[in-house]
Amino acid sequence: MISAHNVNRPLQVFLTVLKVALLGYFFAQVEVQIEGAAGWAANLPTWRIEQHWLLDIFWGGRPMTGYHAWIFPFILLFFHFPLVFIGHWTVRAESRVIACIMLFWIVEDFLWFVINPAFGLARFSPAFIPWHKHWLWFAPTDYWTYLSVAGFMLWFSCRKPAAAG
Repeated sequence: MISAHNVNRPLQVFLTVLKVALLGYFFAQVEVQIEGAAGWAANLPTWRIEQHWLLDIFWGGRPMTGYHAWIFPFILLFFHFPLVFIGHWTVRAESRVIACIMLFWIVEDFLWFVINPAFGLARFSPAFIPWHKHWLWFAPTDYWTYLSVAGFMLWFSCRKPAAAG
């Protein structure tokens, strides 16, 4: 049986990231089936807020849609379920959950483009993806920001506590 008590930390982190990537792949497949070629819920029968100064701060300038207003909290609740189920919440556990959510959205978003027949890796660029408004090198800036923060949060969640003095 694999548990947190008998698996070394690097393997545990690797398995966690692998599971998050698998969840991201499956959800990317679901979203490709739902959205097709029209990303960011462009053709879905849902409400949209296209312009608001808070969207620039929190959504990278992307519109807020009814679809995203429901799917983001759903994923947040989904990733927090294990903490509720086992009845164990700590700052470290919360840090790992938030890191996993960030990694999930990076993987899911990237794979949406890779597996989507309307895009593919060749069309993963700002010229073809207008809803990602800010890019750095070859990826949206959200990827770099979330990856950096998630990496720090994973490190924090796995580091050994300082010895009590």
